[in-house]
Amino acid sequence: MSTTRAVPRTVVLFEGRSDSLAFVALARRRRTDIAGLDLVDLDGITNLRKRLAAMRAESDAPRILGLYDAAEGDYVAKILMDLGVIADGAAPSDGGFFGCSRDLEDEVIAAAGPELLLETLAARGELARFQVFQEQPAQRARTIDEQLHRFAGTAAGRKARFSADIIDALPVERMPRPLVDLLDAAMRMA
Repeated sequence: MSTTRAVPRTVVLFEGRSDSLAFVALARRRRTDIAGLDLVDLDGITNLRKRLAAMRAESDAPRILGLYDAAEGDYVAKILMDLGVIADGAAPSDGGFFGCSRDLEDEVIAAAGPELLLETLAARGELARFQVFQEQPAQRARTIDEQLHRFAGTAAGRKARFSADIIDALPVERMPRPLVDLLDAAMRMA
């Protein structure tokens, strides 16, 4: 009789589709096989408690990791403590949940810098739209990083692909730290 135990499946939770697409892009760029991971879009961080509790209650509970935005840090930490994922006062990263400084788009914008972002927008055929957007009165006083962040969410479907498209163009050594940490954690024991 064998006493070796199979490694539980790994589920990676994302607030939304844009984050999971960026994760897949990072894995592709790093040539990392993530076929064994279950990637789950929560359709909003408010669904975290329900989904996490249900998964932890399964008889063959998976290993669960996640990515979240800074504004939700306290909320995520409370849920992880309430459900026994982390000890009171521990960081969410101790339980495999990694926080972005603002959100993933902000992390990607900071990692890429304006020049690479503008090149990516040009390759997507959106540079002219962005330049018109920059001239709107509400945008003129903003920094280019703030303009790019706002632009990412202004058209249907743009936000979903924005970070992934930048990840596809970004040098591997400049990838956003929370996304890298999440992928590294997912691949440990995967």
